[in-house]
Formats: sequence, structure tokens, C-alpha cells
Amino acid sequence: MRRNVIETVLGAVVLVVAGFFLFFAYTSSSVRPVSGYKLEARFSSTGGLSAGSDVRISGVKVGTVTEQFLDKQTFQAVVRMEIDRNIQLPRDTSASIASESLLGGRYLQLEPGGEEDKLKEGDVIEYTQSAVNLEELLGRFIFSSSGGGQGGNGGGQAASPPASGEAPPANGGGLLGGQ
Repeated sequence: MRRNVIETVLGAVVLVVAGFFLFFAYTSSSVRPVSGYKLEARFSSTGGLSAGSDVRISGVKVGTVTEQFLDKQTFQAVVRMEIDRNIQLPRDTSASIASESLLGGRYLQLEPGGEEDKLKEGDVIEYTQSAVNLEELLGRFIFSSSGGGQGGNGGGQAASPPASGEAPPANGGGLLGGQ
């Protein structure tokens, strides 16, 4: 009987200590949602941005993406966010979707402008830049350097004119041989 009481008390102590660590981690990290005023921005592509993603200015979290959906009239992605009330953004603020790293997630980057008028609850950020699709950029680079679809010298480099008496190269003179 005595052993059960000791185990119960020890288990309760472990749970209290674990609860303390969870409370400390939650209050000292930026995991908590930011409460503030709501703004909206429209993009042609969100490229992996999702609800709960950070909204940052100069790398510092100032808000949270709360919702995203497709506007059925313009077929643009509408991103709604909540910005900390202490941060008053100028009306000419721009929004872009950025990557944390090559393999990391996405976040919404805000660049404040210089206008005197401030954005208010429910306003739309007019100046936006959609996410850069890394796979699409790599595909374009690979196909442009291999001569696919260029119809010429492969890689966009000018072919050197043949020296006198030489026949022009049969493959267009590209570095990779027009493959």
C-alpha cells in the first residue's frame, strides 16, 4: 500500500514539472497566435503558404495568416492575415511570399512603405508579389541551357562564326551540342 502512495505522489510531481515546462515554452516562444487587426492581400499564386504561417517584417513575426481561399471572380488567391495592433502599416505597404530556406516553409513578408495614411481593419494590401516557384525556375534553366525550344545555339550564347574555309557546326554550336 505504501508503494502505491509513493508512486502516485511521484507521478503527480512529474506531471506538475512537465506542465511547468509546457507553460514556459508556450509563453517564451512565438507560437502563440497574434491578435490584432485583419488585412487582406491577393496573389496569383501562394506557393505553399498556409493558414498559421507567419507574417514578418524584417524577419520579425508581426502577425499570422488566418485564412486563404480562391476568389471565384478573379481566380486569385486571397490571403487574410491578422497583424499586431501595435504595428501600424502605411497604406503603400507591399506583401510578398518568401521561403524560409530551400527546403523550409513559406511566410508572408511585408515591406512597409513611406505613406502617411495607415492601413485599417479590413483593408487590402494593393502591392503584392506571388511566390517564386523553384521547380519552375530550375526547369526553365535546364531547358534553356540544353537548347530545348531555343531553336538555335543552346544556352543562348552566340555561336562564333566559322573561320575561313570551315564548315559551320551541324548542331548549332551550343555547349551541349544541341541535345
